[in-house]
Amino acid sequence: MNYRHAFHAGNHADVLKHIVQLALIDSFKRKDSPFFVLDTHGGAGRYLLASEESRKTLEVESGVMRLMAQPKLPEVVERYLKAVQADNPVGAMIAYPGSPLLSAQAMRPQDRMAVCELQEDEAASLKTLFAHDSRVGVHPGDGYALLRSLLPPKANGAKIGRGLVLIDPPYEAQDAEYQAVLAALAETLARWPQATCAVWFPIKQRRTILHFLRKATALPVKSAMTIEFLVRPDDSPLRLNGSGMLVLNAPWQFDRVVGPALPALRQHLGEPGASTRLDWLKTAE
Repeated sequence: MNYRHAFHAGNHADVLKHIVQLALIDSFKRKDSPFFVLDTHGGAGRYLLASEESRKTLEVESGVMRLMAQPKLPEVVERYLKAVQADNPVGAMIAYPGSPLLSAQAMRPQDRMAVCELQEDEAASLKTLFAHDSRVGVHPGDGYALLRSLLPPKANGAKIGRGLVLIDPPYEAQDAEYQAVLAALAETLARWPQATCAVWFPIKQRRTILHFLRKATALPVKSAMTIEFLVRPDDSPLRLNGSGMLVLNAPWQFDRVVGPALPALRQHLGEPGASTRLDWLKTAE
């Protein structure tokens, strides 16, 4: 694969994804019992904003940096910004934390995480990043293929009942990737039925993802919801117009937690024609 997330770290898609991710993790922390996070496509874990890749696209400037300049934002957005700032010196932004690092920062001593990464150099970066964190296991290889060995999760021989499976693939071959995601979701739910699953998906033309969403909603889950942010109208298949998060087995009233972020994202990151939507595709009976 040629995809490198360093070109896109901190852009509007990362903003949406990581707001939802952290809100989900915070929901698990309402109880003292441990939770588990499985990140199937972990990336490098941290991205330097002075890197050649980041400077080439400058996507971070129209993403998280624009939010950092706002005086007041909804609580769920402020919580995300504080997590990003925690990985930087006071008053400066030199790095953007990827999803594994954000998860690890939010975890407690009793919680556990497994991070998978296929790219050898990025897996090595993850190994270095978490070398001294016994809560985190780094697994080089295909995150889809590793599901069987990692689920259901255990800690010290005891099963962990609650947690998150985060699936954020590069979608280089979109049709094939959607099929792989559906297979991974089916495998996850067969092994860990109560898992909350969060899948990031790109939106170039929204109608092209409807079949995937219908298939995912038909899986054996209690609930399914989508949270979407388009920075511009979805009238071009040649660029990333926006993105969404599919959340299966979402926490109770999760829409009320994450919903307030959407108007703020549209206002501060959107171009003319920007839009957001939050839909329950399936609700618990």
